[in-house]
This record gives sequence, structure tokens and C-alpha cells, in this order.
Amino acid sequence: MAKRVLVVDDAIFMRDIIKDIFASGGFEVVGEASNGVEAVERFKELKPDLTTMDLVMPFKNGIEATREILRVDPKAVVVMCSALGQEALVMEAIEAGAMDFIVKPPRAEDVLAVVKKVLGEA
Repeated sequence: MAKRVLVVDDAIFMRDIIKDIFASGGFEVVGEASNGVEAVERFKELKPDLTTMDLVMPFKNGIEATREILRVDPKAVVVMCSALGQEALVMEAIEAGAMDFIVKPPRAEDVLAVVKKVLGEA
């Protein structure tokens, strides 16, 4: 059974890139969100196996959304997506409970390697 993924990013082109990577890797993208508030709502509704989370978004950033998702489900698997130069924010996200991170722009092989690792498939 394909693992179910929620893709969270405020840029639609980035969500599309990430969704294509997951589709090519045999994952099922069950939903997407464009900000942290939406991310938490969609997570509760969809209960995905994995959530990719942008760091910088309107209304609620990725760190706050990650903390909230982990309060809802302490076993949630969240992987941050960040541009280079956001190392301090990435570390804060890991401390908040994110399992790993992917650097933007994402390369398919890097995304799938990180995802397989955090899902225990590597």
C-alpha cells in the first residue's frame, strides 16, 4: 500500500514539484496546504503517513505548525523543506519534532532518500 503524503508549501509551483517527486516514487499525495493553519487542519482530516512542511509561510510558520501537528499526533512524521541559508530555522524545526529536512529546490533522489529513511524503509 502506498504511503500517504501531505505537501505543505505556500508556493504552488513548489507543491507541484514535490507532488511530482512523490508520485514518481510510488507515494500517494492525499492533500496539500498553502500555510501552517491549513496544514494542521488538513493533517487532522487526512492523517497522512508523512507531511512535508515549508518553513516560511503566512499565518503560521512551519515550526509552529509542526509543533501543533505533533500535539495532535506524537507519532506524526514531518520533514521540513527549506532554502539554503535557513539552517538556524531548520535546527529549531528539528528541535520542535521534525524528523529531517529537504533543501529547496528539491531533487527527486534526495527527497526520496530522506523520506525512505524517516519512514524506516531505507
